[in-house]
Amino acid sequence: MKLSKLERFLCLFTEVRAGEGITAVVMFLNVFLVLCAYYFIKPLREGWLSIVDIPGLDGREIKAYLSFAQPLVLVPIVAWYARISTRMARVDLVTRATIACMIMLVLIFLFRPDGPMDLAPLMGASAGLANSAFGLGFYIWVSIFGVFVVAQFWTFAADIYTDETGRRMLPMIAIGGTGGAAFGASFVAPVVKSFPSGALLLGALVPLLGSIVLTRIAERREQSASRLPRDVESDPPEPPKAESGGSFRMIFTSRFLLATAAITLLLSWVNTNGENLLYGVIIETLRGEAAELGIVGAAAVDRFTSDGTTAFYGDFFSWVNICALLLQALVASRLLKYGGFGVIVLMMPIISLISYTAMALVPILFVIKIMKIAENSTDYSINNTARHVLWLPVSSEMKFKGKPTIDTLFVRLGDGLAAATVMIGTHVLMLTTAEYFAFTVGLVLLWIGSAILLAREHRRLSEQNSPQGESTT
Repeated sequence: MKLSKLERFLCLFTEVRAGEGITAVVMFLNVFLVLCAYYFIKPLREGWLSIVDIPGLDGREIKAYLSFAQPLVLVPIVAWYARISTRMARVDLVTRATIACMIMLVLIFLFRPDGPMDLAPLMGASAGLANSAFGLGFYIWVSIFGVFVVAQFWTFAADIYTDETGRRMLPMIAIGGTGGAAFGASFVAPVVKSFPSGALLLGALVPLLGSIVLTRIAERREQSASRLPRDVESDPPEPPKAESGGSFRMIFTSRFLLATAAITLLLSWVNTNGENLLYGVIIETLRGEAAELGIVGAAAVDRFTSDGTTAFYGDFFSWVNICALLLQALVASRLLKYGGFGVIVLMMPIISLISYTAMALVPILFVIKIMKIAENSTDYSINNTARHVLWLPVSSEMKFKGKPTIDTLFVRLGDGLAAATVMIGTHVLMLTTAEYFAFTVGLVLLWIGSAILLAREHRRLSEQNSPQGESTT
């Protein structure tokens, strides 16, 4: 069977075989829309958080301490998701979860402060109190939405592809994710200048609806392909059935899942330390600019700070995702093909080691910004590929129980540890900015050690599930 014109074009980015092209494009567009929706609202999260006022805490501490609340919310959610994942078809699970997120976006748009159905005046709450309560709640919800919806897509993608096919196709599909993130972030600043920032909430509904349609198309194509006769020798054996039980029990009884959880926690801890420091500098800078411009009044300063923070992060995320798009399109699949999983899983901590060492030696805003762009773009491209490829050799049960739990709960536990770092470092140890970064370098070294262990476990599973015990890299 010959390659189609579409498949020959896709071969520019990865190895594509006959019959794989249309499904790959559907999945590419799907993740493009999911990430586009997320980056419509992610900068908005930072903007609305910037007007939260809690006496005695600065912006960096508020953002860090919020991370403590997120695991408490996530624990019952991931436990519920793990239970229903065993009772519901995967396409229905993805569809219903996405629709639930869309309903929440509509409710947030309606009941936000100064929105069409703002309840604060009816309840007698002050504008400052209403803004603070809403900003805190919205930050937690978007953080959950971001990891949950994105993790759900990649769980679905890892489940419809075999290990061998996924190694070839997922890096190319991930280009759609980084492209969607860059596309969505690029709209934020123009929208904030021309419309109320809440319009971004409604804008996110359109790509989410499109992602549901594409998920169902991909499911139908995969089911049709599974009914076609296949060469028995070309199909890998069914991976071993994962142990039944809850997602947490499964994680703590599997060396592979435990290593994955440890890396996820350390990555989140390291990255959030840098994000918290960057955020604090941004807020201080914008409030200083407001004073220089003669902006007075709490409401006016809050609006200037909120819009400025939203616009800054829109621009920042655009640069991050443009760099990530180039890395994903030109580097990730080739690095995986010629270097193997071990190389791509170690790439991110090595970049982080270089970045945080530079930030510890020269802790100024310009260096922090450049290093964070380098770190985040590597995370969203090469490391993103590693995160999804690592799930290919395991069973469906392990994917739908282990992956959402790790990609949500352990991410937020890492954020919580970053919050503890801020609290202890600020109020107990009185660390300087350079010392914060030096501590983070130590965390990166632990991350590198965990990545080496995960690479070994992944290789073991891949060899165990490959045809005739063929060795994989």
